[in-house]
Amino acid sequence: MATSEIVDTAFGTPCPDFVLSDPEGQTHTRDDLKGQNGLVIAVICNHCPHVRKQMAALAEDLATLAAEGIGACCIMPNDWSVYPSDAPDHMHAFAAEYGLTVPYLVDETQAVARALGAVCTPDLFGYGPDLTLRYRGRQAELRAAMRAVAAGQDVPDQVAGMGCSIKWRA
Repeated sequence: MATSEIVDTAFGTPCPDFVLSDPEGQTHTRDDLKGQNGLVIAVICNHCPHVRKQMAALAEDLATLAAEGIGACCIMPNDWSVYPSDAPDHMHAFAAEYGLTVPYLVDETQAVARALGAVCTPDLFGYGPDLTLRYRGRQAELRAAMRAVAAGQDVPDQVAGMGCSIKWRA
């Protein structure tokens, strides 16, 4: 399992519009997920050891931020024909195991992950109230960074995250 480091993405880039479903088939749109103070999108998967190490803290951060008006979701883009543990029928149990309360969505075509510029799991994207990219970094800084974004402040010294490469379909 190779480790990938996140590459730079231009701040101010608009969040792509999307409609994705959770494993139960309920659809969620970008605009429905957005909170009054912004949106966090966490690109994750079930099998990645980097995700598993951070997941309990990430789930707590996302719930806290959601309570503060920052919408959130997790997106699973991996090719589960190669990594069966990432399949949608395993996502509900994964979410329950880590206490994830925000929607965990399936990016079956991988179009949303590509539009975001995601390269690995976890890959965290923080958008301001205007849905422009304001934070991309590590889980450890996510809560403070998104509180700054919600307050209209810049987030200095962002540290690129790293994780397992996304398993793109051939």
